[in-house]
Amino acid sequence: MGQVEATTERNIAAGAEDVFDALADYSGTRAKLLPEHFSEYEVREGGDGEGTLVHWKLQATSKRVRDCLLEVSEPSTGQLVEKDRNSTMVTTWTVTPAGEGGSKVVVHTTWTGASGIGGFFERTFAPKGLGRIYDAVLDRLAAEAEGKPGAGR
Repeated sequence: MGQVEATTERNIAAGAEDVFDALADYSGTRAKLLPEHFSEYEVREGGDGEGTLVHWKLQATSKRVRDCLLEVSEPSTGQLVEKDRNSTMVTTWTVTPAGEGGSKVVVHTTWTGASGIGGFFERTFAPKGLGRIYDAVLDRLAAEAEGKPGAGR
């Protein structure tokens, strides 16, 4: 078994604090950012950053659906970490200032992959597929943050 990693990033023409607040708003904004790959979205505890417990199903391919129950933490300024209670998957969202009034968002996901030939295919194809899914989330985040200047939690 090997570590599988997927990373994608985007510059957004909105302040880092507003972008972070939109990402951390699990009870409102976050659900609007999720493309069709996500279903059964439900905030079970909290709803605003640290201490949130959120559930969703992630359909990465036609045959692969992950049932995710994520604990959210904020280990440092501008960082959200989602740890899945049902697997080894951890997704880290990092928002930093970039340029005049802009921000950069980096999404990094890791998990322990399968072994053998299945693991080879997972390590080869899963990062690209997950990257496309998170690119869609970042597109929606940019539209949300850029369309509502000054919007926060």
